Amino acid sequence: MEPGILIACFALFAATLIFIFYIDPDPRDSAPHRSRLDSLLERRDAIYENLRDLKFEHRSGKFSAADFEEMRALLEKEAALVLAEIEDVTGGVVRPQRREDAPATVQSLRGKTTS
Repeated sequence: MEPGILIACFALFAATLIFIFYIDPDPRDSAPHRSRLDSLLERRDAIYENLRDLKFEHRSGKFSAADFEEMRALLEKEAALVLAEIEDVTGGVVRPQRREDAPATVQSLRGKTTS
């Protein structure tokens, strides 16, 4: 056997062993898995964001009225399905919003002073 082929085979074998045994694991692989509710809430938020973007793009003239209505209807239908799944998963109990997502209330605004 030629020495060049033998060296290439040995180098490939060594690279394979290094790849298998010396690669550091990705920390995201060991992260806790999201629950079904978390993924549904994330999907709901994405649909709401898509609806806001669609409305903005329609107002800026990128979509005709017919296209806007068709796409809006599809997104609203998908949102309704996701909301129904969220209700099934939670048993009708609504999970409170995170503090940064919660809308400002009149009481919280009264406590702030204007300069």
